[in-house]
Parts: sequence; structure tokens; C-alpha cells
Amino acid sequence: MQYGICHLSIIPLRNEPQHTSELCSQVLYGDHFKVLEKRKHWSKIRLAYDNFEGWVDNTQYTIIDQLTYQSIHKQKPKLSGDLVEFIYDEKHSLIPVTLGSNISATAYLSGNFDGELLEGKQPKDNIIPTALNYINSPFLWGGKTPFGIDSSGLTQMVYKLNGYSLMRTASQQSTQGEALSFIEESEAGDLAFFDDDEGNIIHVGIMMEDNYIIHSYGKVRIDRIDHTGIFNTDTRTHSHKLRVIKKII
Repeated sequence: MQYGICHLSIIPLRNEPQHTSELCSQVLYGDHFKVLEKRKHWSKIRLAYDNFEGWVDNTQYTIIDQLTYQSIHKQKPKLSGDLVEFIYDEKHSLIPVTLGSNISATAYLSGNFDGELLEGKQPKDNIIPTALNYINSPFLWGGKTPFGIDSSGLTQMVYKLNGYSLMRTASQQSTQGEALSFIEESEAGDLAFFDDDEGNIIHVGIMMEDNYIIHSYGKVRIDRIDHTGIFNTDTRTHSHKLRVIKKII
């Protein structure tokens, strides 16, 4: 078994070992992982944070040994707390890092960081202010940053920045937490899940007060939510059908 760590700001995680393959997620600076299969130009990896799997370009990560992997894994992560910060590496060049990157990795990548750090669990009422950092970020399938993010990437990163772990996809996240019987039982920070005509969970958003929801649809936006689903304030129609609301915290 080999192990790796991301030494660049953001790298694509793809479904297949080719650059034209679908983007299924992203790997941020400091994310560590197991290398499940290594080919000439591509590696299949499993991220330590959420066990999500995909393919990365071999030139875009650094190999580490098992002891280093375990050491990083045992540490409580220290996350970049601003939209964009910079790492200064040993060659005195700048590496931009985005919100939620694991700055703890600088000790293993010969970097220096003097920006805002977030660590530990935060109170639930911090969820919405964190989510608002992503407002107007464009929708990007597989994205996890303020420069492009999908619905489950938004919920995962917002919870991560507050010290809580969510799985990667909306379908996976819907298996976590406690289901609520009525929308009136929900609190700001709870997660609302939405399904398609076949009953598959395809979308997730974060409940706000007074029947509003923040979610990624075209961009990270705030819409109304009712018992039917999300009411798009631009089109004046329901865009997503409500399936369940889950309390994670």
C-alpha cells in the first residue's frame, strides 16, 4: 500500500484515469489518502477524510510513507479560514490555498502559513455564517471550493469548517443524522435532502431560519423552502422536491 498527500491548491479527482473524465470531487491542499492502484500516469486513491475514491494525476501529489500518513491522520486538522490564503514553501514561492485546506500538512510539505486557522468543533449557530462565505460561488459538479462547488460539496465543507464530518455525496449524507418528521421541527444548520422522480437523493441544502435554505443550484443561493420543496425565487417555481430533513448536530 502506498500513501500520498496533495501539495497543490486544488486538484481534480476523476471517475476514470484520464483528463477528459468526469470530475467527481476535488482534493485540496493537505488532503492525505491511500493509493489503491498506481499506473504510469494515474493513481486511484481513497481520501482519508471521507473514504471517497477517484483517480488523480501522478504529477499532482507527493508520496508519503505509512508512518507519515498515520501521523497526519491522528492530528486534529487545522483548516484555512479565509477564502484564499498562501503557503510559502522552502523555495520561497507562493502556493494559494482555499477555504478548508488542511494547513497541518505544512509540517510535512516544508511550508509556512501565517493566515487565519480554524480548528475544533464550533457551535451549531456558526453553520449559517460559514455557509454564507460561499454565497454566489458558481455551481461546479464535483467542486468543493468558493470558485466552484456542488450541493453536497457545500454541505460537506461547511460542516468540515465547523469540526463535523459528512460523507461526500448527497445520497451518502442522507444516511447520516436523525430524520425529522416535519419541517417545523428543523433548526438553522439542519440538512434538507431532495430526490428525483425515481426516489434517488440528488440534492442537499442547509436549512436557515424562517423557511429559507442555502444551497448550490447554478450558484450558491438562498431560496424559500416549504413542504413541497425548494421554491426558486427567480423562476417562481419549485426546483427540487423535498424528501427528508436530517439533524446532524
